[in-house]
Amino acid sequence: MLSVLRVHLPSDIPIVGCELTPYVLLRRPDKTVTTDDVPESAPLDGHFLRYKWYRIQSDKKVALCSIHPSEQATLQCLGCVKAKIPVAKSYHCSPKCFSDAWQHHRVLHDRAASAVNENGNEEEELFGRFNSSSSGSLNTSLSSSASTPSLTNGSAPLYPAAVTRNGGETWFEVGRSKTYTPTADDIGHVLKFECVVVDAETKVPVGHVNTILTSRVIPAPSPSPRRLVPVSGADVMGLEVDGRISSSGTFTVLSYNILSDVYATSEIYSYCPSWALSWPYRRQNLLREIVGYRADIVCLQEVQNDHFDEFFSPELDKHGYQALYKRKTNEVYNGNPQTIDGCATFFRRDRFSHVKKYEVEFNKAAQSLTDAMIPSTQKKTALSRLVKDNVALIVVLEAKFSNQGGAENPGKRQLLCVANTHVNVHQDLKDVKLWQVHTLLKGLEKIAASADIPMLVCGDFNSIPGSAPHALLAMGKVEPLHPDLAVDPLNILRPHSKLIHQLPLVSAYSSFARPGVGLSLDQQRRRLDPSTNEPLFTNCTRDFIGTLDYIFYTADSLTVESLLELLDEESLRKDTALPSPEWSSDHIALLAEFRCKSRPRR
Repeated sequence: MLSVLRVHLPSDIPIVGCELTPYVLLRRPDKTVTTDDVPESAPLDGHFLRYKWYRIQSDKKVALCSIHPSEQATLQCLGCVKAKIPVAKSYHCSPKCFSDAWQHHRVLHDRAASAVNENGNEEEELFGRFNSSSSGSLNTSLSSSASTPSLTNGSAPLYPAAVTRNGGETWFEVGRSKTYTPTADDIGHVLKFECVVVDAETKVPVGHVNTILTSRVIPAPSPSPRRLVPVSGADVMGLEVDGRISSSGTFTVLSYNILSDVYATSEIYSYCPSWALSWPYRRQNLLREIVGYRADIVCLQEVQNDHFDEFFSPELDKHGYQALYKRKTNEVYNGNPQTIDGCATFFRRDRFSHVKKYEVEFNKAAQSLTDAMIPSTQKKTALSRLVKDNVALIVVLEAKFSNQGGAENPGKRQLLCVANTHVNVHQDLKDVKLWQVHTLLKGLEKIAASADIPMLVCGDFNSIPGSAPHALLAMGKVEPLHPDLAVDPLNILRPHSKLIHQLPLVSAYSSFARPGVGLSLDQQRRRLDPSTNEPLFTNCTRDFIGTLDYIFYTADSLTVESLLELLDEESLRKDTALPSPEWSSDHIALLAEFRCKSRPRR
């Protein structure tokens, strides 16, 4: 007979909006073991599995810490209550928690006071996504305890909810599917999952009922929104990315290394809570962030093949994006081919149409290079150093919007070339990094020679400002005495005079250093390295903090209008590195708004 051997959850801390998928191990009648589902529609040997989810509501109200949402609150900031700040923001689990968070927490008080002075009670608008159903005090009974939820979770049809009293607790039946996605109504409550084998004919359970109790459901952390800052010098108050749509003559481009799930391990990121590293949580948080930017073009790196097919492509399609993808090659990688990551480029169908796609496989370029330059006795060694599976995805798009001020060329097609790449990570392979960037730029030069086309070069270059790859991108050449050129065991960088290109590339974020006056610009300049005019960091872990990600553009054909504000250490809170519950990658997203320059016909 069918029997359940084991039931458990990958993470016992449920988060609002993140699907819970229990692991159910079964023994079939033939004694084989499987994790396949056995639904009522396809019983096995006259039996199927029945699932139920319950929300357990205690008669005693429990508040959760706003900083550590998996912990129960022990104190409340009365200043928040007085300022009418959303009550969930006021709770803390200990005096140390409150003290450590004070620098960040104080900003909430300042913003609330400013909102009252300028706009009256605008807290909901200021604080964005927030479930305000929580009580204003620790001992108030649940306002929702008498309600009957409608069961729409999972794939089960609607049906009346069952309510069961058990001592000082009320059990609300909230789902009858194997999976369940916690809602705002579940915050602060324990969930119970039941799994039992049922006779298909009599519909009567047989055998033991397997149950799991979760920790209390926590709200999804919501970081403070990042604003678009104009680089003209004029401050625009309240210019947040959320809800903002580019004007007709401009477009926005996002570049973001989202941290592949295969790399997001507790061994590497031990400082991040395990629930915040789980893919079901991270994918929803990343999607919320990416969609919130409303970029016209999105360049993502470290997108796993299976996650592109099963999640990002269909989810972003719902928001009007067309998707293109280039998976890394797998000559070095020996894991599951489905978990190989790659570069994904998305564009809004109402703003652009797809013209052409080029795929760059640096492994193929390495093979061609060794065939042409390396003696046959050294080819194996050379390929071992050069073949690293990195790729680039180049997309040519045509704008569907008109370029304001483009009256010189009425009716001319406005094309745009967007390169998206992820350069090799190993710090001891400085020659390989530079060779990969040089190879990409030579390919882009060929495209530029065949068409009068603005270009964007986005990605994670795994190269800090001032390195040889950065110098080649930003300056068009590498000085012969650059220290990175000392690492060249294969002599692939010689003569050094060949390390040039003719594309007029400029780093978008250097636009923050433009002359101009404004509080926001001054704030952003303090987050730049004055020697390179690049951000102080785009990657922030316990072991490394620095800039690896860039958006370069051709300055003869594009101009920067505004940039997504940079994070600073205070934004990440004291002693916090990335990823974190608020930010689900170890990189930060970069976003720039561009306008095409009008140029006369050649």
